[in-house]
Amino acid sequence: MARIDVIMPQMGESIAEGTLSKWLKKVGDVVKRDEPIFEISTDKVDAEIPAPSAGVLAEILVTEGQTVPVQTVVARLETEQGAVVSAAPAAPPAPAAAPRAASPAPVVAMAAAPALAAAVKPSGQGASFDERVRTRSSPLVRKIAAEQGLEIAAMQGTGIAGRVTRRDLERHIESGAAAPVRRPAAAPAMAPPSMHAPGGAPSHGPMPEAWPGDVVEPMSVMRQRISEHMIVSRRTSAHVTSFMEIDFTRVARIRAQQRAAFEAATGQKLTYMPFIIKSVVKGLKEFPIMNSSVAGPNVIYRKQYNVGVAVALDWGLIVPVIKRADDLSLAGITRTLNDLAARARAKKLNPEEVQGGTFTITNPGVFGSLMGTPIISQPQVAVLGVGTIEKRPKVKTGADGEDVIAIRTCSYFSISFDHRIIDGAVADQFLAYVKTQIETFPDGAL
Repeated sequence: MARIDVIMPQMGESIAEGTLSKWLKKVGDVVKRDEPIFEISTDKVDAEIPAPSAGVLAEILVTEGQTVPVQTVVARLETEQGAVVSAAPAAPPAPAAAPRAASPAPVVAMAAAPALAAAVKPSGQGASFDERVRTRSSPLVRKIAAEQGLEIAAMQGTGIAGRVTRRDLERHIESGAAAPVRRPAAAPAMAPPSMHAPGGAPSHGPMPEAWPGDVVEPMSVMRQRISEHMIVSRRTSAHVTSFMEIDFTRVARIRAQQRAAFEAATGQKLTYMPFIIKSVVKGLKEFPIMNSSVAGPNVIYRKQYNVGVAVALDWGLIVPVIKRADDLSLAGITRTLNDLAARARAKKLNPEEVQGGTFTITNPGVFGSLMGTPIISQPQVAVLGVGTIEKRPKVKTGADGEDVIAIRTCSYFSISFDHRIIDGAVADQFLAYVKTQIETFPDGAL
């Protein structure tokens, strides 16, 4: 008879903690080796975690909604089915976050609203999301920095979004370079009074209260992360959005003529998105500033073309990344895109597959949206929105110069860009270039 520890895995080098968002098994359940037993959420990805061994789930030590460091024992498996299992989970440490609603989500009555408001508190070893962004590090790195008396907020890291990694700290300490010294935190400055709120009121407005008959549900971990990242992006980048109409008639004809042969040869469904990605990559090469990042007073021009494509999920949104898209053919882009989207919906993505994007495309048009103003994914400087692709009547010039009404397949594209480093003229030239690439797409590209 033996018990096997189930631990919180490390989902990437820079990730030092994870949130256990949902248990897929309960105490007493028989589990098979590699069968998913719980779900986790990190800053990068949601994933299902398999059982390390076959057996019976004997103890649950971490409840849904808790955020704990990697390598923490979250449960124990009994390797013999006949062994006695705990009648109830062992008492876990005080939860750092509110339990995530199961699916379908149980509702919380209005009377429970005050208790819920007190319980919903993001974790992170006492650090808020804004603090984690400001220090650009994981909890483990912050702990090492505190022990060494270093101020990591003043250091430039090599991790994603400038995060300071453990390797960065070790290199800095070994080099003997003058270290930025930790200084006492200054008292927070008072926010300027809102013109819409009385003096002393929070700048974001008062906290709403539930009314009789209302239903209160906690946000999922993924929804909390999306909310945090969107707010940070709005605070970071000077957002401007421009629009153009794109004529897809030529691409639609190529797709219709070659779709059956393409799908028979590759086993992949051919959508409009690979044509868009191929054209966007050409545009990024022509206008390198669109494939860059801002690092303080410097601009980093990326030499990799890693295109993120937003995938809508029933429980949120995730952006898997097609790495080195410029090296892929249209068939290669199609295969990679379909694979990433399928595994995103099945929660099978690895952390590396949602990191390292240099430009993002979002496609609300699949839901019928004509156009939108998407928010930039940090630390990128632009995001392309694709509106619905549909047939429209357009005025065209006939063979003898007269105006005629023609039926054309069209879409509105929007480009949201960071006005700190990208001027409107450049963003419009980029979008015009992408428009030309799509409208003159070569017949033999497949």
